[in-house]
This record gives sequence, C-alpha cells and structure tokens, in this order.
Amino acid sequence: MNLRAWVAELIGTFALTFIGVGAIANLAGLGSEAMTQFGDLATIGNIIVGKSGLVGIALAHGLTIAVMVSATAAISGGHLNPAVTVGLWSAGKIDAANALGYIISQVLGSFAAVGLLALTLGDSVRAVQYGSPMLAEGVSIGSGLILEAVLTFFLVFVIYGTAVDKRAPKLAGLFIGLTVTLDILMGGPVTGAAMNPARQMAPAIYAGGAAASQIWLYWVGPILGAILAAQLWRNFLEEK
Repeated sequence: MNLRAWVAELIGTFALTFIGVGAIANLAGLGSEAMTQFGDLATIGNIIVGKSGLVGIALAHGLTIAVMVSATAAISGGHLNPAVTVGLWSAGKIDAANALGYIISQVLGSFAAVGLLALTLGDSVRAVQYGSPMLAEGVSIGSGLILEAVLTFFLVFVIYGTAVDKRAPKLAGLFIGLTVTLDILMGGPVTGAAMNPARQMAPAIYAGGAAASQIWLYWVGPILGAILAAQLWRNFLEEK
C-alpha cells in the first residue's frame, strides 16, 4: 500500500479532468461564433466546437498530462488513467493491491473535478454534458471500441517506451502528453478520444443519458488496448 502514490494519482487525474472538461466548456461557448471565425465545425463526441477548438481541447489535455505525469512520476509513476494501471499490472509493473488503489484514486479525482466544475462553471459545463466523451452520431459500438483500443495502445506504447523501459529517455511526460494530443486530434471528433476510463466515467455519470450508457465501452476499449501494448513491450520489445 502506497498512500502517497494514491494521493498523487488523485491529484493528477483531478487536474486532467478539471482542465480538459473546463476547456471543452469554454471553447464550446464560442457557439455560433465558431462558424464565422473558424469556417467549419467539429464534434467532440456529441459536442460541437470550432475546428480551432479541437486543437485547443487536444492541447489542454496533452499539456495537462505532460506536466502532471512529470510532477507525479517520482511518486506514483504518473499513471493518471485506470487503463494504464491495468496495462502495467498485466506486465507485472505494479501489484494488484496498489493497482486497485490507483484506480480508485483516479476515479475519485475525476469525480471531484467534475463536481467542482459544476459549482464554478455551472450552465456552461452542463451545456456540454460535462465534457463527457461519447460516440459521435453514426459511429457504431464496434468502431468506437476499436478506435479507443487503438488510441490507448498508442498511449501505453509510448508510456512503456519513454517511462517504463530502463532504456527510456528522461522526457517521458512531454512525449506522453504529445501522444494524448495527437490521439485527440484524430479520435476526438469520433469517440471523444478518452483513452481513460476515469476521464469518461465521472462526466458521463453527471451527464446521464447516452454518455452514461456508454461507460462500459470506455473501460473495455482502453483496457484492451493498454494490455496489448504492455504485453507487446514485456514479451517482445523490452530487454530482459
């Protein structure tokens, strides 16, 4: 049991959700101005924002991950994501008891962030369904599962290669944050590019409806992708 690590995971995941959801609420507030200023509209799940808003949302999540992974790496390893924790547990990098503590802390941090945003931003965060990732209109469950699995595979592949492997360079936070950014730029308009069950679950429960009904998808897809990436590293790419 590592209480310090659990606290670090709670704070780091709180920051990710707080900044990520807050950025979605603020950028979506451009509303009808988005078409005039930026030409076209893009979707983040079912949330409509200007195309520059997609870049802003991707950077908000990516930069938060970069700084929070760097800040918590020495304490907890900077997972900040249940899928990452499960993936690294499957590769023997964390024991089951601490993995469970990490996941509980991550989920609690995300819930606390959404609750505070509901108090401080009020209608603007409710208008974007608490920034919950969900499938865009016309995207099938199967497509969503595959896309979330692939995006999370990339994320955990980079985490393992830049932070876990003993040969890794000392810039893990930056590279992990950049991976989150590029994943959102691709997958944001389709699934919301959660790659993180805690980041999706808390907003989805606050939002209810379609977002809440898809919670299982954002656990299964990312966890499958994370385990696949971790096992590939453990059994093929990592030096024994």
